[in-house]
Amino acid sequence: MISYDEIQKLPTEGNWIIATGPLTSGARAEAIQKETGAEALAFFDAIAPIVYAESVNMDVAWMQSRYDKGETEAEQTAYLNCPMTKDQYEAFIDALLAADKTEFKEGETAGYFDGCLPIEVMAERGRETLRNGPMKPVGLSYPHAPDIKPWAVVPLRRDNKLGTLFNIVGFQPKMKYGAQKTVFNMIPGLENAEFARLGGIHRNTFINSPTLLDHEMRLRSKPHIRFAGQITGVEGYVESAAMGLLAGRMAVAELTGQTLDAVPNTTAMGALVTHITGGAEAKTFQPMNVNFGLFPPLEGAKTGRRNRKDRYKAYTDRAKADWQAWLAPQAVAAE
Repeated sequence: MISYDEIQKLPTEGNWIIATGPLTSGARAEAIQKETGAEALAFFDAIAPIVYAESVNMDVAWMQSRYDKGETEAEQTAYLNCPMTKDQYEAFIDALLAADKTEFKEGETAGYFDGCLPIEVMAERGRETLRNGPMKPVGLSYPHAPDIKPWAVVPLRRDNKLGTLFNIVGFQPKMKYGAQKTVFNMIPGLENAEFARLGGIHRNTFINSPTLLDHEMRLRSKPHIRFAGQITGVEGYVESAAMGLLAGRMAVAELTGQTLDAVPNTTAMGALVTHITGGAEAKTFQPMNVNFGLFPPLEGAKTGRRNRKDRYKAYTDRAKADWQAWLAPQAVAAE
């Protein structure tokens, strides 16, 4: 049976896949929010840029949480810090203000920026705003030169459990992509940084999947409902379609009594589904494209820009082999 009527409430029985996308209707969004909680559904992306940890210059940057907060060493070194001198800070502010930016249409950001301003808007409020906000140089010691106190510090926070990705804290930009690379590469320690994702702010609707979905993309509180596509917090047409295909395959396996092995997290689809169902940091969860930072590191692989091409080929070769191995028993079952 096919129905084109709007389903405004979450179904109470049967098996369902919700794939309503970034422009989920108000009634459906309200039903999801009622089930998952007010903090588990977002209506805007406030995406800070994400860099590959291996591309950060650690001769300049260092790991430390402000005031060494935390009980464990991991907590006390949860942030990666990039220092700036006064001249570097002033040049950064000048570049930030002059950069080519995207202008929002009327109503696109209504009621949104109270708690999360674009970095350019903060800079426009005064040249010292960022230095007294996300770039405040307090509670930190500079191990590379203990006698020097940085004028400003750009903090980056680990974005996944693997520790391969770091997001630039508080740096949600309005800048166009080309301008972002130019301006953010001015940050000491990020001069050669490679970006897994650039930043932006736009209308979207997505759930906090790491807290809500199990490893088979089922809603923990209502396992007869799966979520798929962009509403799960993936970014991009290919990624959204891939999560839809996986959700469908998982649903079929469950309905037919099959045992479906977990998709290898060494593959693109497996790495992405692992990320949204628990691999991402739930507190900072934002939509993500598939990228090599989501893959488990290769054992014994050399890092650095010169080795990147060989390393990425090794990632791909491993993914192909693991993907074929995952498909093999399913092909036999289908016969």
